[in-house]
Amino acid sequence: MTSTVISILAVIGIGVTAYCVWRAIISARTPQGAVAWTVFLVSSPWFAVPAFLVLGRRKLRDYRAEWRRSREIVRGFGPDGASRLPQTGKRAALTALERIGGLPFAPGNQVQLLVNGDATFDAICAAIDDARTTVCVQFYTIRDDTIGRRLSEHLVRAAKRGVKVRTMYDGVGSQKLSNRWVRALEEAGVVVLNPDQARGPTSRIEINFRNHRKTVIIDGVIAFIGGHNVGDEYLGRDPKVGPWRDTHLEVRGPVALQAQMVFAEDWHWASGEALGDELDWKPPGHAVPGTGQIAALVPTGPGDEMDSGTLMFITAISAASERIWIASPYFVPDSDILSALIAAALAGKDVRILLPEAIDHYLPWLAAHAYFDQVRAAGVRIMRYKRGFMHQKVILIDDDLAAVGTANLDNRSFRLNFESMVFVADTGFAGEVEEMLRADFEQSQEHEIRLQDCGYRIRYGAPVARLWAPVL
Repeated sequence: MTSTVISILAVIGIGVTAYCVWRAIISARTPQGAVAWTVFLVSSPWFAVPAFLVLGRRKLRDYRAEWRRSREIVRGFGPDGASRLPQTGKRAALTALERIGGLPFAPGNQVQLLVNGDATFDAICAAIDDARTTVCVQFYTIRDDTIGRRLSEHLVRAAKRGVKVRTMYDGVGSQKLSNRWVRALEEAGVVVLNPDQARGPTSRIEINFRNHRKTVIIDGVIAFIGGHNVGDEYLGRDPKVGPWRDTHLEVRGPVALQAQMVFAEDWHWASGEALGDELDWKPPGHAVPGTGQIAALVPTGPGDEMDSGTLMFITAISAASERIWIASPYFVPDSDILSALIAAALAGKDVRILLPEAIDHYLPWLAAHAYFDQVRAAGVRIMRYKRGFMHQKVILIDDDLAAVGTANLDNRSFRLNFESMVFVADTGFAGEVEEMLRADFEQSQEHEIRLQDCGYRIRYGAPVARLWAPVL
C-alpha cells in the first residue's frame, strides 16, 4: 500500500471520527455522555466509530420526516377524537400523557385483563375467528412453534373467508422465524411485511432501534396489547425457561381504533403503503360518551421529538400521591427515572418494583443489582418474583390509574424501542390490577441483600454491566 493511499485513508478516518464526535456532542442527552463518547472516539476510533454508528444515535433522525408524514397521513383517516378527561386530581398527568402519545383519553372502553398466555391467546384466536373485515397483527417475536402455528391457522382461516389480514414482525426479534410460516400465510392471501424489504425499526438493518409493540386489532373495534410475544415460552411450555408470568389487555372501544392508527403508522413507515381504504375508521357504535372506562393508548418511540418513553414513566410516577407499583422484567433506569422513583419514596409514597428472580437476558439482570442499594436506601421496595420468569409491563398509580403494555423499565424502552402502553383512568380497573399484583407479590421475595454482600459475580459484575445501561 503506497504512502499516498495510506494518507488518503488516514484523512478519511479522521473525517469520519470528527463527524461522529460532532454528532455525539450535539445529540448526547448529558454533558457526561458527550464527553464519554468523545474520549472513546478519539482514543480508539477503529472500535469506537462502528460502535457509535450502531449504538450512539439517540434518534432516528434519518426517518423522522417520513415518520411525521406517516403520522399525518394516518391521522387524516381516523376520527378527530375529543379528549374526555375525568374530573380528578390527575387531570394534569392525563393531559401530559395525551400530549406525549398524541392520542386523547376517551370514554366508552371495555378493558379486560388477560393474565398469562393461555387466556391471552385463547382470546386473540377467538377474536380472529369472529373477524368480519380486517385483522392487523404485529409482534416483536413470532416463532414457528406450537403457538405460532396455532396463530397461523386462525389467520389463514380468516383470510380464506375474505377477511383482509395483515401481519408485521420485527426483523431482529423474529430473526429465527421460518420461511415456511410466512409462506403458509401468503398462500392464503395474508399480506406479510418482509423485514428484509422494510425500512425503519422493522428492518434487520436498523439494529439499535426496534419495534417492540405487540398488538392485534380486529375490525378496528377490538385490540389486544401487552407483554406476550408469539412463542411457546410465553405460555410456559419451554422447559428451559419454566413458568411464564405475563399480562395482556383486551380492549373494546375507542382505544382499539387508536391501536389501529398506530399500526397503520408503523405499516406506512415500513412499507410506504397507506391503509386508508383498507381499514374501518368509524368509531365503535357502543362507545357512548359518559359510559365505559376512560382510557388512552400512549405510543412512544425514537421517532418522537422528545424522549417520550422517559416522559411517560416520569409523568406516571409524578402523578402518584400514595402508591407507585411497577412490574417490569428489567430494571435499568436512567438518571431521570431513578431520581423520580427515589423522590417519590422519600416523600413517603409506597414505591414497589416487581422484577423476576429468574434470568432471560443476563446483562440487564446483572446491571439491575447496581441500582438496588440506592433505591432501597430511599425506601423503594424491590420484589423478586420467584415462580418462573415474569415478563409483564404494568404500572399502578394510587387507586385510579393503571397501565399495561409493552414498555420495560429500561433505556431501550425509554428511548430506543417503539412501545405502546394503555392507560386506564378507572378505579374499578385499578382495583383489578392491584389484586393481580398483590397475588404476584405473594409469589415474590423482597430483595434486602446489599451489593457488597452478594457473591463475587454480582458484586463486581453489576457495576461493569451498568456501564452498558444506555443500550440495555
